[in-house]
Amino acid sequence: MRLDDVQLRLGAFDLAADVTFETGRITAVMGASGSGKSTLLAAIAGFLDPAAGRILIADRDITNLSPGDRPLSILFQDQNLFPHLTVAQNVGMGLRPDLRLSRDQIARRDAVLADVGLAGFGDRRPRDLSGGQQGRAALARALLRDRPWLLLDEPFGALGPALRHEMLDLLAETAAARDISVLMVTHDPDDARRIAQQTAVIADGRVIAPAATDALFAAPTPELRAYLGQA
Repeated sequence: MRLDDVQLRLGAFDLAADVTFETGRITAVMGASGSGKSTLLAAIAGFLDPAAGRILIADRDITNLSPGDRPLSILFQDQNLFPHLTVAQNVGMGLRPDLRLSRDQIARRDAVLADVGLAGFGDRRPRDLSGGQQGRAALARALLRDRPWLLLDEPFGALGPALRHEMLDLLAETAAARDISVLMVTHDPDDARRIAQQTAVIADGRVIAPAATDALFAAPTPELRAYLGQA
């Protein structure tokens, strides 16, 4: 994924991005609150038009494509599960919003539910699930869309450490198994160190090119040191 001299503007806020995110990797995006992490994902997903520049995936210019036509899925922090629908229906919406699924699509839905550990949970409603199970259902819906890129805007941030680690490990396993490239916004350095091969930092109104996570935390840049509160 290439952001070619992209400029994002929201009122008085500006964010510049001239970076490449590698295919086949999990890349963490970190930065202070208000630095533009969610704004960056919104632009990539098609919910915010860049003031300048191009967004390319696999050398295809997607800058002017509608969100539904982009080769990606996005998962938000609030999971966006519909309380009046069952788990199976919520997940099935990843294929067809009208839920008129073919037998093949039903089989694919059930297979994804099994992959995320929710086999047998299809008839339950979100209120009947734990926080971790709700996260699994939301992840299943995103995976069912079978897009090559998955964007995550702190979807597990509300979970306790044990559940968050469980979900991160599940994300890493399923992304590898399905050959999905991941761009993951997180405020927690442990999340990046746990599953991200690369980490990009947003600071001073720009997205800094991602670097290998282990190397970056072993020798933090000034921007990362400032975010971590290190002298």
